[in-house]
Amino acid sequence: MKKDNIKVSIIIPCFNEKNTLTSLINKVEMSLIHYNYKLYEIIIVDDGSTDGTTEIIKKNFLDKKNFKTFFHNYNLGKGAAIKTAKNISSGDIIIIQDADLEYDPYDYEKLFKPIIDGNFKVVYGSRVLNKRRYKISGFNSKIRIFGNHLLTIISNFLNKQKLTDAHTCYKVFHKDLFDLIILEENDFAFCPEVTSKISNLGFQIHEVPINYNGRSYREGKKIRTIDALRALKTLVKYS
Repeated sequence: MKKDNIKVSIIIPCFNEKNTLTSLINKVEMSLIHYNYKLYEIIIVDDGSTDGTTEIIKKNFLDKKNFKTFFHNYNLGKGAAIKTAKNISSGDIIIIQDADLEYDPYDYEKLFKPIIDGNFKVVYGSRVLNKRRYKISGFNSKIRIFGNHLLTIISNFLNKQKLTDAHTCYKVFHKDLFDLIILEENDFAFCPEVTSKISNLGFQIHEVPINYNGRSYREGKKIRTIDALRALKTLVKYS
């Protein structure tokens, strides 16, 4: 794949992120320009926001070049938003990008490179790869550290992968692979579902280290303990 001919799709599922969305999208665009990606689309799916996020999207991004926007009438979940975006994405490379500022779009180049080079069809950005320990400042909670580590171990066992961070947001796909995956889950269970289905298709998932600046529940963190239980159920369901 030649970089000049590659189109990138950035899927941004969004629910009640009025404080971060505009800054995040600015960073996404600056990253794409910095790394000279000329062909791209930014797909924003507003998942029934009630905090003013919808109005921000309609005012700033509705008719903007290289943008596609879609609005759910009510909150369906991250997985549902990704399913909506998947149906209208047209890029050669597709990345999932949360609407907060936990993940750094300037990591795009190293995430895309293994796919551009033709070595892998899927790349995950690991928050812990090549680090001696989880950064408490990044994860904000020892419970989250333990939960993420345990779920990754279970995921690796069931899916025969060697991941360090199975539940990272940064998941990057070659279009050929992304088109093969039929998504079913509507909530945060998207993560274990897609990892399991990629594994069932026989693809090895490649990881690269990324930056991570996690936020607290007070700052808007949405994933909860119940989602960890759903993730475990989903791993068993699809593995």
